[in-house]
Amino acid sequence: MIHDVSKIGIPTEILTRTLSELEHHLIRDHPQLSSDILKTIDFSWPVAEIVRQHQEKMDGSGYPRGLKGDEILMEARILVVADVLESLAFHRPYRPGHGIEKALEELKRQRGKFYDGAVVDACLRLFKEKSFNFA
Repeated sequence: MIHDVSKIGIPTEILTRTLSELEHHLIRDHPQLSSDILKTIDFSWPVAEIVRQHQEKMDGSGYPRGLKGDEILMEARILVVADVLESLAFHRPYRPGHGIEKALEELKRQRGKFYDGAVVDACLRLFKEKSFNFA
């Protein structure tokens, strides 16, 4: 719930439409900015670092630092899967939601490349075997 806290400082008109290349670069700063805000709070977990890493991808193509594989905290690997699932499944001001099934298919398609395979597998089990839903 707090991983995108820095977006509070981004103009709404940028968050509600498809972005230009310059605007996309501004958005790419949000993990670091959120981390900077959260590092001032004493958590029992490394929340600021988890948030800073939540846009990193297993193959190193993520941001802000291009971390890959085991360089990414497990908690951040979990957060990125949850964030992508929620983002793809539900409505955004700039596009309609794709639904849970399509979001799960995208996670499965990028399993091992962008997203940690074990995390994707656990996510799929939650929805397929445990009948989890966001209700």
